[in-house]
Amino acid sequence: MKTIKQLNAINKLVVVSGELVFAGVDVHKLTYHVALFSRERGPLASCVQPADYQVLEKHLSRIEPGLLRIVYEAGPTGFGLARWFRARGYWINVIAPSHTPTLPGRQSKTDGIDSGNMAMYLSKGLLQMINIPSESEEADRQVVRHREQLVRKRRRCMHQIKSFLLQHGIVEPAGLKDWSANAVTALRELKLSPEIEFCLHSLLDELEWHNRQVRKVTAQITALARTERHREAFEHLCSIPGVGLITAMTFRTEFPRPERFDKETQIARVVGLAPSVWQSGNTKRTGPIMKSGNARVRAVVVEAAWRWIRGDEAAKKCFARLLGNTGNSKKAIVAMARRLTICMWRISSRQTPYRSLAA
Repeated sequence: MKTIKQLNAINKLVVVSGELVFAGVDVHKLTYHVALFSRERGPLASCVQPADYQVLEKHLSRIEPGLLRIVYEAGPTGFGLARWFRARGYWINVIAPSHTPTLPGRQSKTDGIDSGNMAMYLSKGLLQMINIPSESEEADRQVVRHREQLVRKRRRCMHQIKSFLLQHGIVEPAGLKDWSANAVTALRELKLSPEIEFCLHSLLDELEWHNRQVRKVTAQITALARTERHREAFEHLCSIPGVGLITAMTFRTEFPRPERFDKETQIARVVGLAPSVWQSGNTKRTGPIMKSGNARVRAVVVEAAWRWIRGDEAAKKCFARLLGNTGNSKKAIVAMARRLTICMWRISSRQTPYRSLAA
């Protein structure tokens, strides 16, 4: 009964022509919590409805002739809602939950409060929007992310095997540190009790399955890189020493439209490689990087930075200078990763191959 009354409140809402109405939607698998806010009148109405795009449009379309702005938080439900409303001419965006303003101290939290806060913060311009990929862009991104997930599962399996050997006092064969084929074969040939041997072989079978899946997905990424929509940008990115298939395609699929960034500082911040800054009066100092950006890109770019300084003389000299200034190889390589990120952004935006940079 309460939900019906709430829906009636939205359906009977009268909006003045030209009045700007802000809608916050707390999206869940089964329900949407919707709140409406106006700069002139404050909170207007709220409701709970089934998780259905058409039902939501039916309610929000009644706000016409008022102007409508809609937001919801990025989450497990993806971007389908935003794409569906945009295709019908609505202004809708997805926001980053980690950048939503919060009040100090312990606060109540409900879906209704969250949706109301989103609508209010949107009206005040306090929300940070994120890029909404097209269906094809999201599909390409998912292939690359799927490989990352498989590699993570394979790593856990490797750790589990080593823990198993340690638990049962089994000496690791030579080459197991690098998981060579000979080392894995030696594990299968160990003479153990039937029960322990069964468990070890089961773990090795699981590792073999992960290896096959990683190779399969890697082949799919290789084919994806050769498609018309990625080939040119991929080849330009790979012209950078140290940047290979996975680094290039991770950057390409995570940032399919690099031209949307206006400044170097923006791409560095999005990747999470921008240094934090403290400033008060005449005192200003920089601190650690703000790891609040895209962790996937940050991880592959830091790895690529090590290869970059080995393959490019100018990058090597720059790293040596940073290492001399900081005395810390980790800080120096992070600084090089930031330079590499900016370099990849420039190459992607300008569609030109790499030229050695004396950064």
